Amino acid sequence: MTNEIEDAYRYCAEVSRGSASNFLWSFRLLSREQRRAMCVLYAYARQTDDLADSELSAEVRRIQLEAWRSELDDALSGNCRSPLWTAVHDVSLRFAIPGEYFVAILDGVAMDLSPPNYDTFSELRNYCYHVASAVGLACIHIFGFEDERAKQLAVTCGLAFQLTNILRDLREDAVRGRVYLPREELMQFDCQPDDLLECETSHQVRELLRFQIARAEQLYDAAAPLAALLNPQGRRAFIVMFATYRTLLAEIKRRDGDVFSRRVRLGYRGKLRALVAAMRFRSPKPELTNLETFEPRPARHKPSSRSSIARQPGR
Repeated sequence: MTNEIEDAYRYCAEVSRGSASNFLWSFRLLSREQRRAMCVLYAYARQTDDLADSELSAEVRRIQLEAWRSELDDALSGNCRSPLWTAVHDVSLRFAIPGEYFVAILDGVAMDLSPPNYDTFSELRNYCYHVASAVGLACIHIFGFEDERAKQLAVTCGLAFQLTNILRDLREDAVRGRVYLPREELMQFDCQPDDLLECETSHQVRELLRFQIARAEQLYDAAAPLAALLNPQGRRAFIVMFATYRTLLAEIKRRDGDVFSRRVRLGYRGKLRALVAAMRFRSPKPELTNLETFEPRPARHKPSSRSSIARQPGR
């Protein structure tokens, strides 16, 4: 490995160390090469997300993301303009990560330049694919797998993780004018977007959140067999990630959906519960049937002059 590539990996490791992500502590269970690759993936997702989260106008951020897209296209072709792109190119080759997953992550960030406006769960699910499931698909290439069923399970797992994020951040996002829950489901429970701004939840909002929690639980159950399809070292890291996010959902459920009075955090005790859950985790055997398939639709963002493939930890 050349000095340039070594420097690129060190740069990505520094970016990762500056984060409080729930995922980072699980990286320690990976081999050195896998750990470094995960830091590259994290650094890419983090810096892409930072472009969209700046204080600049939406139009300026859109232009910046299109320039970033051009740099990504070049990097995937081997023309790397910075340490990050050098590392992304090397990881994509070393772990055979399809370039479309990196593009998908970028497309998902671009979707967030406009306020979310999802009428149906199908539309929300497509968004979740771009910001979370694409990251999961890249991760399993780093973890290692041979059974192709792992891909669809990774998509389902990413959906479960992102729905958990959405529930955790519900009021915080609503204050910013961002309501990700589908409009038809708000109407189903006789709720309005402004109801999510209240510190004390109504009966209707609680019923809405119980419905959302139950669906997320079903998705975790459906995704659990993924662990059995991963190579042993990657499996351990995945189980810790999985248990951490499922414990976060369990905490939201324990509060009966109260994500309004204070932010839901795991803290030391919560992470300890997640660790215990990870130690007790037994992956169910994947079934050959009943594996739902999901094909993402193109992300909704302003088209660029360059072609792109339809497209997150996620948020």
